[in-house]
Amino acid sequence: MYDKQVVRRRRAVLAVLVGLSIIMLTGYFGESTGGPLHRFQGGVQTILSPIEAGASRAFSPIRNLAGWFGDVFDAKGQNKDLKKQLAATRSELVAAQAAARDDAGLRKQLGMNQKLGIGQTDAVQARVILKSPTAWYSTVQIDVGRGDGVKVNQPVVTGDGLVGKITSVNGGTSTVTLITDSSSSVSAMVDNGASGQVQPSIGDPNDMRLQYIKGPAIKVGQTVTTAGWASGKLESIFPRGIPIGRISKVSSNELKLYKQAHITPFADFKTLDQVEVITTRLKQPTNPGSAGP
Repeated sequence: MYDKQVVRRRRAVLAVLVGLSIIMLTGYFGESTGGPLHRFQGGVQTILSPIEAGASRAFSPIRNLAGWFGDVFDAKGQNKDLKKQLAATRSELVAAQAAARDDAGLRKQLGMNQKLGIGQTDAVQARVILKSPTAWYSTVQIDVGRGDGVKVNQPVVTGDGLVGKITSVNGGTSTVTLITDSSSSVSAMVDNGASGQVQPSIGDPNDMRLQYIKGPAIKVGQTVTTAGWASGKLESIFPRGIPIGRISKVSSNELKLYKQAHITPFADFKTLDQVEVITTRLKQPTNPGSAGP
């Protein structure tokens, strides 16, 4: 019984409130802007406006902090994506640069092979896999060996010129002794017909010497190539015509008994990467005169 009375009262109160709301809305929209209901609304807004502004200012740091955290997380995500893109772009650039260097080196090598008459079966391509950090001008190790047809004393070249010779061979690797090593000596010719022996300068791999010069006078700027012959009855292991370097200076020895020339080698031994081993003895032109010193 009590519950029914409560329900009736609530319904009656709700009906009264709905009725009052309708009456007030009707009066509000029916009166002028200066009417009492409009004034009451303006007063309420005036009272609540400072509270609303204060609440807005009070919660502003919280809103800003929440926005800052959101921006930070977004920035971190974007930063990770940018780092990934940058790493991928850098890898692509490095690969493209390496491919461009390889392509340029192979083009030079092809030109050298055509000039020397080296066929596809006469040589094997190799890559330098080991250099001494303190004696990079002495020996290097390459990634081809006995299984590739490589043998001791075979010449090693690049598209720029002569590099050295094979001095040790294993199943899949070989050691190259460079022409800048102190033990090296190569019979050579100048493009005007003069001849001599190319040997390294002690302490400066980028400055080689042409010594025991015979024939016409030589001068700065002339090209020096392998002669294709050796002293006495020995046969040179280097085919004729492989570029060695260019004459940079001409002088006499200390006793002024003979001329000697400084040579800047064509091959860059510091950046040596791709090389070629000549595995077939090439046909050599007959040497018309005596050879060597």
